[in-house]
Amino acid sequence: MATIDRPFGRHYEDFEVGDVYRHWPGKTITEYDDHLFCMITMNHHPLHTNAWYAENDTPQKQNVVVGNLVYSLVLGMSVPDVSGAAVANLEVESLKHARPTYHGDTIYAVTRVLDKKETSDGKRGIITVETKGINQREEEVCYFRRKLMVWKREFAPERRFPYGDDVFAEE
Repeated sequence: MATIDRPFGRHYEDFEVGDVYRHWPGKTITEYDDHLFCMITMNHHPLHTNAWYAENDTPQKQNVVVGNLVYSLVLGMSVPDVSGAAVANLEVESLKHARPTYHGDTIYAVTRVLDKKETSDGKRGIITVETKGINQREEEVCYFRRKLMVWKREFAPERRFPYGDDVFAEE
């Protein structure tokens, strides 16, 4: 019998400049997702929430998903492969929304490692990545570069659980 811990994030040694991570799964953005995000964040622009307005008064002729939701989803998709074990997200260097995303579009994410540098204490490193959000039509809809700080493996805190290895032991 084996006990398998799902990898979640990476340590400094796991990153190689040029590596590409294809994140799985994608996410279809529904009208509900968009409206809920707009209401939670108090973005009440009618482009996102008013179908009549969008159809009659915008060049797209339909509602457009709020950009911060697209960014948040693409960032979230990258967490298990990139920053799930990070010490901190340090900065977003750039963020671009290349094309609109519409209700019903499915977004996928892919990340490439651009740079890695050790910190002065030798316990951590700074990783620079770029991430793209791609829709089902193979169009880039979102792009951002970010820096994060990650542990070197030997200094990383141990992953702990609130139960022991005997969780399935017979009583």
